[in-house]
Amino acid sequence: MSSSRPAILSVAMLAVVGLLSACGAAPAPRAAAADGTPVRGGTLTYLEHQPPTCLYLPAAGFYPNGGVLNQLTDKLTWQNPQTLAVEPWIATKWTVDDDATEYTFHLRDGVTFSDGSPLDASAVAANFDVYGKGDARLKLPPAEFVSNYARSEVVNPRTVKFFFDRPSPGFLQGTSVIGAGLVSKKTIGLPYEEQCQLKNVIGSGPFTVAGQVVDKEIDLRAREDYDWAPPSSQHQGRAYLDQIKIIVTPEDSVRVGALTSGQADYVRYVQAYDERTVAAAGFTVRAEPTRGVNNGLYLRPDNELLKDARVRKALVKATDAKEVVDTLFTANYPQATSVLSHLARGHVDLSKDLAHDPAQAARLLDEAGWTKGADGLRAKDGRPLKLGVFVSGPQPLSKQTLELVAQQWAKLGVTLEIRPADAGTQAVDIKDAQKTAVSHSMVGRADQDVIKSQFHSESRDVLLSTDKRLDTLLEEQSALADPAARDAKVGEIQRYLVEHAYAIPLFEEPQVYGIAPHVRGVAFEAVARPSFYSVWLAR
Repeated sequence: MSSSRPAILSVAMLAVVGLLSACGAAPAPRAAAADGTPVRGGTLTYLEHQPPTCLYLPAAGFYPNGGVLNQLTDKLTWQNPQTLAVEPWIATKWTVDDDATEYTFHLRDGVTFSDGSPLDASAVAANFDVYGKGDARLKLPPAEFVSNYARSEVVNPRTVKFFFDRPSPGFLQGTSVIGAGLVSKKTIGLPYEEQCQLKNVIGSGPFTVAGQVVDKEIDLRAREDYDWAPPSSQHQGRAYLDQIKIIVTPEDSVRVGALTSGQADYVRYVQAYDERTVAAAGFTVRAEPTRGVNNGLYLRPDNELLKDARVRKALVKATDAKEVVDTLFTANYPQATSVLSHLARGHVDLSKDLAHDPAQAARLLDEAGWTKGADGLRAKDGRPLKLGVFVSGPQPLSKQTLELVAQQWAKLGVTLEIRPADAGTQAVDIKDAQKTAVSHSMVGRADQDVIKSQFHSESRDVLLSTDKRLDTLLEEQSALADPAARDAKVGEIQRYLVEHAYAIPLFEEPQVYGIAPHVRGVAFEAVARPSFYSVWLAR
């Protein structure tokens, strides 16, 4: 695929340009301080590919949600995106017992939520009691980043303790993730449907919500009294920006056209084929790693056609991930060497096991009794080898990726039926292994527990599997206090997933942004969600 294409001022772009102009998105340039000192003021116009979904924090890992929630909420800790070390934030210090079953956090004084209520030990305990165990009465599910949670204890207004039934070594890093954002007691006490709504998210972050047009635009305003950034942040005090306008802009050409024409400052989801266009226009392309479970196809072993491991192994061998990367993507999308990114803790290189081998794929299907007919399609007992998959809206070029894989599988005589992401039956059918045999997905998190998030039957459960052994391995990993032992177990799990042909890793998925030259102080958290706290405009 070509890496550039002509700009087209479509009707959609004209509409967005009109909206941006009405918002005053392109003010007259103003000089930055000669010494590069950040300038306070101005409005950042940020274009998002998709609208946010439910904003209940434990369920808010979707990247469009993170672009909003990162500005509204703070966390107990901050994970340094360069070193991945967990550093103080709302918690000034902490202790963890030897077997990682008891954590004590000491909190900053004077922090408040935007409604004026204190962010104290009682509020933190209220948050994590829900994140750790959920609340059936309020229909609040627990968070996938918390394992083995038992209870909290408020020692005093500035000290809170957490207790776990089994070791929970991932909890410290878990206090830094997007789903661990701290909200007021008023928010955390609401039912699920109400916590999903942006208007009910009361955080302690550097911005507050000034307005919203659902599925179209969110306006954020700087909080004047904000003064509790992570101590390691060079910037302290109020955010530099006055406002942020987050405008939902699904069409790729519109986002890129608005950026390069000066109508927008910052956009998420620059497609691979647009990277050259953005860079050639003098704008910055930032491809930030997500450090977790790779973008891939996940085969559901309980599906009637996939229950034979030989069929799954054939599909692994029939898939040419290198062709996918070379045809559709850029160097920002490294070919996967395992289920996990090479930047993930516990990664093991399984390239040899995943190598493309169409001859072996054909042999495996022959052995499993799937024979080619005169039409070139494989069938068994009169039933065609036809598997369903939905286009995944959050994944870059999902439709094109699936189409290319479908071509590869077709050479083997296998049909991959690609269904649109907005199909009316998607919400139900994607949770049915018989109707949706293959899932296209990934998940980012800079901790070993990311593998549990993706594959455990009580988490995202991408496989919809009844494999008790896999659940056991994932639970063992999450309860190992020794980091080296934990990494080794993560390696064992990757080998298990590949040996059983549950996963076809394709590439390491980044989050790719386009940024105007006048936007300074750009920053991201450890898995590539933007932070606008230190952003300033040099114009």
